[in-house]
Amino acid sequence: MSSLSAADFDFELPDELIAQTPAAQRDESRLLLVGQDDVAHHTFAALPDLIERYVGERPLLIVNDSKVLLARLYTRKLAPDGTLGGRVELLLLEPLSAQTADATRWRVMYRTSKPLRPQATLLVLNRQGEPIPGQTLTVSSVEGEGRAVIDFPTDVPLGTLLDQAGELPLPPYIVKQRQQSGLPAQPDDQERYQTVYAKVLGSVAAPTAGLHFTDALLAQLQRRGIERHSVTLHVGPGTFLPLRDDDPQKHVMHAERFHIPPETAEAIACARKQGRKVLAVGTTVVRTLESATPEGQSVPTPGFGESRLFIYPQPPTGRYPFRVVDALITNFHLPRSTLLMLVSAFAGRERILAAYQQAILARYRFYSYGDAMLLPTRM
Repeated sequence: MSSLSAADFDFELPDELIAQTPAAQRDESRLLLVGQDDVAHHTFAALPDLIERYVGERPLLIVNDSKVLLARLYTRKLAPDGTLGGRVELLLLEPLSAQTADATRWRVMYRTSKPLRPQATLLVLNRQGEPIPGQTLTVSSVEGEGRAVIDFPTDVPLGTLLDQAGELPLPPYIVKQRQQSGLPAQPDDQERYQTVYAKVLGSVAAPTAGLHFTDALLAQLQRRGIERHSVTLHVGPGTFLPLRDDDPQKHVMHAERFHIPPETAEAIACARKQGRKVLAVGTTVVRTLESATPEGQSVPTPGFGESRLFIYPQPPTGRYPFRVVDALITNFHLPRSTLLMLVSAFAGRERILAAYQQAILARYRFYSYGDAMLLPTRM
């Protein structure tokens, strides 16, 4: 691979294979095992057997325990004389006043018919579209490209306000398709667009490879001696952004906050000494571990950090110098996406695109609510 182009990661994906709803049961989703030369079709419930047979004895399972915020809010502009103006949709991106989900100052994306102005007042609407008396926000600054900094009230915990008025930020393509199809809101989205082990609020999109796990499946893995540890990476809206240039090497990733607990780093160090593999659940875990691991080492540094790491097949070899992750569970990603490039860097572009073609022929479901694949070895 002497050069790299977005076209190298293109493929034809039928619209009907982009999942709009989750599988009936989490572990009933399908799982494509991608070997060196072939693929095999399973359900996710078969994961414990597949791990033991293809990944190795007692690998260390690393998950992302970030929890999705009810990060979408609807408001209306409020004039000084009390007159209500146009509707403004907000999507919380990242806290600025403190690195917690209870911060009172946030960077947001917004949509409205007319641009926001600094010091504008916004009145929060409940889920029925009615104003909530006394619940107002202030536009601290406007940053351009549909982004602004918003101050939330200090007398009401943000979590309380979001519980009252926030909506789950489902991926835009799901929202659009459901609106176009006239599909009603799915009551189980609140549960199914979270992993069963989610606990640290902060994401605006789910770490979707983990959506297939059930408590029973995790217990089965534990009984087999497959140890599980967590990292936290708060997924931002950059996960939905397409490449802006045909040259992937010019792409700049949005920053995402992460945390690696000391016990997770210690578990990885122990696994390394014992010759056990590290199995990452999802691309967010891969980016977290690889971002926090110094060159020449194979154990991440614990603590808080920020990742802008873009993992792709680097010319001329088409490889990437992974330091920690040995095996990967991931969903199926969209054409020309940074996530597809990461997976291609891990397992090889031709191997992944061939596996995708087999998945399409077998009618696997793609993207957030879609099916999964197990990559037991790196390229």
